[in-house]
Amino acid sequence: MKRKIFLPIGDGTEVMDTLYPFFRLQEEGYDVVVAGPEARLYHGVMHEIPPDSVVTWDITREQPAYHVRATVAFKDVDPNEYFAAFFSGGRAPEYLRYDEDLLRITRHFFEAEKPIGMLCHGVEIPAAAGCLVGRKGTTVPKCKLDITQFGGEFIDEDVVIDGNLISSRGWHQHAPFLRAFCQLLKSRL
Repeated sequence: MKRKIFLPIGDGTEVMDTLYPFFRLQEEGYDVVVAGPEARLYHGVMHEIPPDSVVTWDITREQPAYHVRATVAFKDVDPNEYFAAFFSGGRAPEYLRYDEDLLRITRHFFEAEKPIGMLCHGVEIPAAAGCLVGRKGTTVPKCKLDITQFGGEFIDEDVVIDGNLISSRGWHQHAPFLRAFCQLLKSRL
């Protein structure tokens, strides 16, 4: 059985959303393949609302973080070789959702009912691919419209399981989210 997991990234990928599942899924024995618009090094970012800021923030502040290497370009990905997909967050999905190769790959995972994890802004890619119609999911509140305006139902919970799709708000929910996603993966082997 193929144990490759597709993980798309780009500049502005949120490192907690990306690196935690990257390493956690490898611990379970999966081959996590990081893909991007090109096979190259990408700039990761950290998003947080500063806990002790003099001026209050209504939205997350972004700052540079670790770099993450994509080993394959979207155009070279054959989704038939992959067992599952994981859509992480950050600003990257805001522009990745326009990549036709990525949208083709995304549709494959939904049409084939393969295991899919998505969190935070990662929802923007399946939404743009037209894959959330009739689906239930969660994300950070500022991305709620990416579910509802594309025909899905937003559920205001930390983790939502809808068949082959498991979604979560963001990195603060990694433990229950990855636990549920790993259970889904094991059930499909």
